[in-house]
Amino acid sequence: MSEHVKLQASDGHELDAYVAHPEGEPIAGLVVVQEIFGVNPHIRSVADGYAKDGFLAIAPALFDRYERGLELGYEGADMQKAMSLIPGLNLDHALKDTAAAIEYARRQAGKKVGVIGYCFGGTIAWLAAARPGVDAAVGYYGGQIAKFADEHPKSPIMLHFGKLDQHIPKQSIDAVQAANPEVPVFWYDAGHGFNCNDRASYNAEAAKLARERSLEFLKKHLG
Repeated sequence: MSEHVKLQASDGHELDAYVAHPEGEPIAGLVVVQEIFGVNPHIRSVADGYAKDGFLAIAPALFDRYERGLELGYEGADMQKAMSLIPGLNLDHALKDTAAAIEYARRQAGKKVGVIGYCFGGTIAWLAAARPGVDAAVGYYGGQIAKFADEHPKSPIMLHFGKLDQHIPKQSIDAVQAANPEVPVFWYDAGHGFNCNDRASYNAEAAKLARERSLEFLKKHLG
């Protein structure tokens, strides 16, 4: 079962969130943090998938601060609009909105809560793990993580990157791992966005393996 709910961030901002419920009692709560394309059909499908695995999954609409109900595709005008939003993104606002989703998931599930994020959300996952409030995190190809390598995770986190990613230099992630040797970092023969089956860069083999690793990790630390 799925539904849309309203959340309120600590600064009073109200945002939408997509919630996917498991069939039985949840293993834990899981916040699914979007790419720069909004809580679109792909992100909702990710939440649905983790709900089937037993998590209460919630995807907060982080772009409600800029344009409510924004859902974008991965080509043409949609891609151009998504890219145009990047300069104005405020990570502090995104973290406030993510924290509201964490609080909701913890309250509803009554269990531990993790964060899993993709692209823009991958950076949010790193920062969520570096600050109090989350019990585990997984980040996929977060392009700004290297800027925050000195914010060391306070909870377990796993990272996934593509060797063919033209947006994220491997040396920058090597520096992150050198500064945080306890963090497992996995590399795949794939490009940016390899987990998204709606993108041209989708790599089924890499997506499957990364998800298997992520699910095992989340169950270990949240279950």
